[in-house]
Amino acid sequence: MSQAHSEDFSQVNPEYRRLLEEHRDHERRLEALAVKSRLSEDEEIEERRLKKEKLLLKDQMEAIARNHRSGVAH
Repeated sequence: MSQAHSEDFSQVNPEYRRLLEEHRDHERRLEALAVKSRLSEDEEIEERRLKKEKLLLKDQMEAIARNHRSGVAH
């Protein structure tokens, strides 16, 4: 799903918007961790957790979009 389409869809679906914001928050935190030369053990754990959660959020957003598209198509 393109960035522009995600933005449009977030305007009409509050759950999608919530998931998108959480996904963006995770991305910002991962970017902050990425600039560090060395991560502490806690930061490494946090990084793995954020990556997993980010993927789950993306899957949930895709499922909502897929359900919306199939509902609109019928």
